[in-house]
Amino acid sequence: MCGRTSCHLPRDVLTRACAYHDRQGHRRLPEWRDPDKYCPSYNKSPQSSSPVLLSRLHFEKDADSSERVIAPMRWGLVPCWFKEADISKLPFNITNCRSDTIMEKRSFKPGGHAADSPECWAKVWDSWRPLTMAGIFDCWEPPEGGELLYSYSIITVDSCRSLTDIHPRMPAILDGEEAISKWLDFGEVPAQEALRLIQPTDNITFHPVSSVVNNARNNTPECLTPLSLVVKKEPKASGSSQMMMQWLATKSPKKEATKSPKKEDKPAVPQWTSQFLQKSPLPTKRGAPGLLERWLKRESEEPAAKRPPCE
Repeated sequence: MCGRTSCHLPRDVLTRACAYHDRQGHRRLPEWRDPDKYCPSYNKSPQSSSPVLLSRLHFEKDADSSERVIAPMRWGLVPCWFKEADISKLPFNITNCRSDTIMEKRSFKPGGHAADSPECWAKVWDSWRPLTMAGIFDCWEPPEGGELLYSYSIITVDSCRSLTDIHPRMPAILDGEEAISKWLDFGEVPAQEALRLIQPTDNITFHPVSSVVNNARNNTPECLTPLSLVVKKEPKASGSSQMMMQWLATKSPKKEATKSPKKEDKPAVPQWTSQFLQKSPLPTKRGAPGLLERWLKRESEEPAAKRPPCE
């Protein structure tokens, strides 16, 4: 089963959503244990804390087992018999547990706080009523002493027909107040009878969501928004990218269209200009005068009558 849930309602709203009737038929609101540990979130992942609904009898010996409390617990069961001081060394992950082996696995054997007694925790699914899923919980005490750690695991069953294409397993959903009451009231309802309530159900609605939910750090309504309603955002360019685009816009050479030569009315010699025809430098004078220079000098000095005929 997947590793994401959501419970984003404010504490007082969630309390009213979990209202119930006690054994005398009186409508009541569950009380909170450690309410400051409740952190609403659109995107809860394993090892995070979620609200768990359970019988008051787990905490008070003389309490009525039909009365309920809400306690924030760690998602991912830490069995009471685990002896290491560091829970990260737990050799297996128990965020989910199969309904068909729940009474066989060592992890789910009875513990100091009735770990084998089925419990229920609430998840808010959009604006509908809380989605109540069956689970088990346990209380772990650090070997060297310290604060008790309450943790839970979600029970899973074979998927209903509408979910088989998505995943072969689904949460064990307690559909209706009567099923929830029987599941929680372990003081009056035997465990075997409660386990018969664990069946696949089609009484759910679902929709695809954005992949933003894959990152546990994302905690926005988009984690729950139907994918068809998610507005695609254009990626914002970084500061360096924006500077580069501005530089390219001002510094890059502009391509000029090749200008075709104008057609003349009359054929004419091309009008060369100094842009194309450069003036050649004068020839450097050498030590002996050239033939042209000698002829010019003689032409200017001798009378015309004595000039020899041109050869």
